[in-house]
Amino acid sequence: MDEQDRIRLTGAVRELVPELSRRAEDIEASRELPADLLDGLRAAGCFRMFVPRSHGGYEADPHTGLAVLEALARADGSTGWTVMIGAETPHLLALLPRDRFDKLYAAGPDVVVAGGFAPQGRAELADGGFQVTGRWGFASGSRHADWIFGNCVLTGDGQPLPGPGGQPVEVRSMLLPAGAVRVQDTWHTLGLRGTGSHDVLIESVFCPAEQSFDLFTGVPCVPGPGFVAPLAQFVLHLGAVAVGIAQGALDDTVALLDGGRQRLYARQSLADSPAFRVQLGRADLNVRAARALVRSLADDLYRAACAEDPVAVEALRPQVSASLPWVTEVATAAVDVCYRAGGGGAARDSSPVQRRFRDIHTFAQHAAAAEGWLGNNGAHLLGRPVELAY
Repeated sequence: MDEQDRIRLTGAVRELVPELSRRAEDIEASRELPADLLDGLRAAGCFRMFVPRSHGGYEADPHTGLAVLEALARADGSTGWTVMIGAETPHLLALLPRDRFDKLYAAGPDVVVAGGFAPQGRAELADGGFQVTGRWGFASGSRHADWIFGNCVLTGDGQPLPGPGGQPVEVRSMLLPAGAVRVQDTWHTLGLRGTGSHDVLIESVFCPAEQSFDLFTGVPCVPGPGFVAPLAQFVLHLGAVAVGIAQGALDDTVALLDGGRQRLYARQSLADSPAFRVQLGRADLNVRAARALVRSLADDLYRAACAEDPVAVEALRPQVSASLPWVTEVATAAVDVCYRAGGGGAARDSSPVQRRFRDIHTFAQHAAAAEGWLGNNGAHLLGRPVELAY
């Protein structure tokens, strides 16, 4: 990434952060990012930060990308999450044939894709492609996306096709223009309310073969270390958002306690309580440790990708997949400390700490943050096969 581009991107994000923080309640109430904020994020380059420079993007290095996502989530969790999803668009599109990738970016770098990773659709073999039907949940940013993808079980004559390598079924992702997809308003949740993660429905729509891709084993058509092991990179991006939410809660709590806040029936202010200082100090160090882990793994993955060492990349997958549940666990614990410190005021919808609390607990429900992924690292350390893979 060019140094001037890095300065331009991070500077633009820094200018947006106060407005995002100020309008966090508005984002929640809208249940998606308001149009003017989306325009600001596009103009800042957030949705093109991972797009190759050859196609008008910044081709951001891992540290810059993680720093941007954390800064946005620190201002507002829903914004950080939504930008994360949109910014990962080139990683998905790079799994298409190169000529299709080039055509999708011919009009500009700010293309946004939303959709569903779970194979909740069916793609029936048809002449030149597939006839697609399905419904996918949690399609974050689906209302402002240009394209929607859905992972599908492939079928022939209505029957699932056996997958390669002994897999029970063959699975492939289908990419369709947003106009061919119906977005159903279903996003009523505890937290991350502003992400617009609605259901998307596709009803017997034709998808050309060149607009389908293998999400899990596909080979990127774009060269460069930023496109190696895209799913591993997605996990690290998720980690940056979790860290940002937790750091935002710590910021809010320190600002609150600077005013000398004292809980009812307490003998001293929370800021003067030795017991609370221990809790806050531990929470701060845990968040720092989580940030350091995410960045360290990103460095390791980037070095392995630059060295074009597939063995090293493969060896990192268990650690990367195991990192997110741990990062989520410590981030959640840090936010919980902040929420308890807020007392009765933190229970109000108007409390930024309450919003952080709801956001991180909703984040923790994500499949990639499930505790089972920790077993990957254990299996790797013991030299045993990794049972959970992506």
